[in-house]
Amino acid sequence: MSTDMTAVPEQDEEHDENPLAHCRILGVYSLVKAAGTGHGATTRTYEQKTLWFVRRTEDDEYVVQALNANSIPSGPLAVVTKGEFIKNYTPEVGYYEKRCLPFVDSLKKKLAQADKYLADDDLDAAEKEFCKALLLDEKHPKANIELGKIHMHKGDGKKLAAAMRRLMSNDAIFQEQERHLFNEFGISLRKEKHFTEAIAFYGKALEHNDADENLHFNIARALAESGHIDRAVSHLETALSLDPAFDAARKYRDFLAKNGAAGAVSEGGSPS
Repeated sequence: MSTDMTAVPEQDEEHDENPLAHCRILGVYSLVKAAGTGHGATTRTYEQKTLWFVRRTEDDEYVVQALNANSIPSGPLAVVTKGEFIKNYTPEVGYYEKRCLPFVDSLKKKLAQADKYLADDDLDAAEKEFCKALLLDEKHPKANIELGKIHMHKGDGKKLAAAMRRLMSNDAIFQEQERHLFNEFGISLRKEKHFTEAIAFYGKALEHNDADENLHFNIARALAESGHIDRAVSHLETALSLDPAFDAARKYRDFLAKNGAAGAVSEGGSPS
């Protein structure tokens, strides 16, 4: 039985640049909202002030991101209109330079050092640096995903499971700006035959964007390689409905129709 799938490429799209790269940094702004506590006669209202890192896009939209306890922009991004921004946000003059930058620079240095250790295949040292980075920003997408990869390659199932729990609860990772990161991690999980984790990861990503044909393609590969051919074909059909010109999905669907579960599992169901 033929299992030649070399005509089907990986759907690991490389993003040429961060879509926020051309945004103008405006600095830190505060947002004050009314909040309440208690019930009935004990109800009390107060003002709740939060701090936000703000960037302005070339389309004159405002991208805001909350500051964490270390004054580092962290977590999901949100877009507000110009009118909403002008009405509700107040500049915190000098806050970004005095409070944010020292921690941001420290975080960047730890990530850069971790990358150097990875380049030298020193996984233990890289793991330590990424853990230090998470002490500054526990939601940092790259640090979390790279730690997951390290645990996976070291065969540390307990730490991988813990990393997966952090990743799955971090909505920021599944945003468009980080798609290349989670896609790379999902592919790594599949290649290392952690099919259950890969399927769960892509499933979470699809909750955020079920109109992404590449996500349907990649979860189909993990499903097929773990023996779930019918579910794999369903996702491939969805990918083709989203993009009828998706040749890789069509070829993979035809391959599964011809070879079935035996072909998918015997050779990994996909090209190297």
